[in-house]
Amino acid sequence: MFALPLTASAELRPLEPWLAEEFLANLDRAREHISPWVSSTFVATDLAEARAVLQRYADRRSQDAGGIWGIWLEGTLVGGVLFVSFDSALGVCEAGCWLEPGAEGRGLITRAIERIVGWAVGERGIQRVEWRTNADNVRSINVAKRLGMTRDGTLRQAYPRESRRIDIEIWSVLADEWRAREARSDAGGAGSAS
Repeated sequence: MFALPLTASAELRPLEPWLAEEFLANLDRAREHISPWVSSTFVATDLAEARAVLQRYADRRSQDAGGIWGIWLEGTLVGGVLFVSFDSALGVCEAGCWLEPGAEGRGLITRAIERIVGWAVGERGIQRVEWRTNADNVRSINVAKRLGMTRDGTLRQAYPRESRRIDIEIWSVLADEWRAREARSDAGGAGSAS
C-alpha cells in the first residue's frame, strides 16, 4: 500500500474496508469530539457499520465519485480526509475531514487536504473544491482559511441536529487560486500547514 508523508511521524494512506477495525478504534477515540460536526451516518458504532462506511467510500472511489484516506501518526490511525463528493464532469468536489483530539494542533488535516486538493486540481482537472462546515466549527473554518479558501456564504438552518437546525458555511478554492497558492509555496512564499 502506498503512503504519502505528511510529517516525519505522520502519513496519508488509503482507508479501505479491510481496515474497518482500525477505523472503528479511531472513531471510538474521536466519537465525542467529532459527533457535533460530522454526519451521524459517518460515526459508526460497531464493526459492521465501520465496514459499511468504508465500503461506501470504496464504492464512490470506484465510481469516480469520492474517496477516503486515513492519517496515521506514529503508526496509529488518528483521523482522515475525504472527498464527500467528486464530480469530474462538472469539475467540482467537496472535501472533508475528521481528527481525534490527541492529534490536533500538528497541521495534519491541512497537510492532508493539501495533498488531495493538489491531486484533484493537478491530476483530475477539478475547477472548484468546496469545504462545507457547521458555522460553529471554528477549527474547521480555520482549516479553510489556512487553505486559502474563500467564504462563499452560509446556508441558514440547512441541517437538523438534535433539537435544532444548524447553519452550514460554504468555503471554496478555485483551480487558478490553488495553482497560484502552490506556486507561492514552491517559491518559498506561502507556507504549508501551520
